[in-house]
Amino acid sequence: MLPLLLLGLSTVLAVQSAAPMLERRTFKAPDGSTMRYGIAVPADYDATRPRPLVVALHPGGGGTPYYGDGFMRSIFFPGLSELGPVMIAPDAPEGNWINARAEQSVMALMVAVADEFAIDRRRILVVGFSLGGRGAWYLSARHTDRFSAAIVMAGRSEEPLADLARIPTYVIHSRDDQVVPFAQAQDRVRALERMGRPIGFDPLAGVGHYDMGDYLPALRRGARWVGERWTPASRP
Repeated sequence: MLPLLLLGLSTVLAVQSAAPMLERRTFKAPDGSTMRYGIAVPADYDATRPRPLVVALHPGGGGTPYYGDGFMRSIFFPGLSELGPVMIAPDAPEGNWINARAEQSVMALMVAVADEFAIDRRRILVVGFSLGGRGAWYLSARHTDRFSAAIVMAGRSEEPLADLARIPTYVIHSRDDQVVPFAQAQDRVRALERMGRPIGFDPLAGVGHYDMGDYLPALRRGARWVGERWTPASRP
């Protein structure tokens, strides 16, 4: 019996040792305000091996402190763990990702984290769901020099079509989304395909807008799609 107990204990310890480092932090934004954010660092992080950086943008409704951190732990990090990234999930300033304050704060946070950790600046991904998907479209359109991929989940875009998907962009949207209509996503993806942009599309069915957990398999497919488009020699 004792050997079996020891085997079970060693298994538990092995699982625990493989868990990522998760923290809740604060950051002084350029305008002097305080931004709350969560960070996840892989258990096997090694400062001699630069990692991808993922910026995860939460959906709307956030009023609770560290709202983004909760979505990072439950959806974004599990869905994108195959990439082996350092991941940050800020709280949206004033509940918005698409204004100058949010943009400056997120970009400044990225710089601070890249200065602290070994980050491969050729592999920086922005991902978001719903309001966060809108933010992923917005930031990836405006900062093609900083981001090298984007994953947009159930997110509407208002940017000119010519500004979109100039970097590899994977779009996940459900035909049964009752909040953000599927048609715009499909139409824009098809138009971007005709333009020769690096765009991937993962249309879902039977998934409602608030069934975010049901997006996990598609998010994992998105992670593989992005990984294939990053330079193989630079992967961890």
